[in-house]
Amino acid sequence: MRHIPMLAIVALCVALPAHADTAAYMAQQLARYEKYALAPVARFPMVSLWQWQVVGKEKVVVWSAINTAYLVTVYKPCINLDWARGIGITQNTSMHVDARFDSIVFDHQNCRIEKIQPLDYKALLRDEKAALANKAQDPGAE
Repeated sequence: MRHIPMLAIVALCVALPAHADTAAYMAQQLARYEKYALAPVARFPMVSLWQWQVVGKEKVVVWSAINTAYLVTVYKPCINLDWARGIGITQNTSMHVDARFDSIVFDHQNCRIEKIQPLDYKALLRDEKAALANKAQDPGAE
């Protein structure tokens, strides 16, 4: 029986570095998207959730179409959003997602949306493509 607490401590120690890497990656991705975040909007149209990426404890980027993305911030507390394996989005208004009325849903939790910021996603892709082209032309530059 003495070995069970020790196994729990070892498992926790092994899990902590993975979470730290995940938190660092999410912070990097959040900074990447925030550079292209526009003024907040009250709502956005969405027929279906195309793609999503958690970028913080209260932030998710959602794509309503292939090149249409939004940085969504939920109200605190939203427990373990950064560990969500799948999300859904409520839509109280037909084919729209509304700040303050709709929620990010995961693991039997509803985290109400506080703020929605459209992303200039095409500019993000264009800038990243240009940066890759510049790096390919001058591979020695970092």
